[in-house]
Amino acid sequence: MAFDPAEEIERFHAAINALDFPVIEAYFAEDATYVSNGVGSLAGRGEIMAAFRRYFDDYPDQTAENSLVETLTPLSGRSVWSLRATHSTSGKPLIREGEETITFNEDGRITQVEVTDYKDF
Repeated sequence: MAFDPAEEIERFHAAINALDFPVIEAYFAEDATYVSNGVGSLAGRGEIMAAFRRYFDDYPDQTAENSLVETLTPLSGRSVWSLRATHSTSGKPLIREGEETITFNEDGRITQVEVTDYKDF
């Protein structure tokens, strides 16, 4: 069966929505990069996962939806998403909308994530 980046993005996002950290971690290549104004500019699976854990400590009730997921190349895809969450300490709501491009390697591991928020938050 051929690798489908759009299907993998859907599975990756399902793991994030479930806060399934072992599955999330397994998606990332050791030398992956992740750029987002939500978690910053990160390099390496360890740094990415530490930032994910901090983010979800702050926003454990996040719910996210994709309005579009598409394949761009045989090893990359793009999603358009929106999310809502509440800060665990301040109670302040967080509403974000944006898109991300995810690039995979030949083993199906994520090598690069570039997130663009449509508005500052």
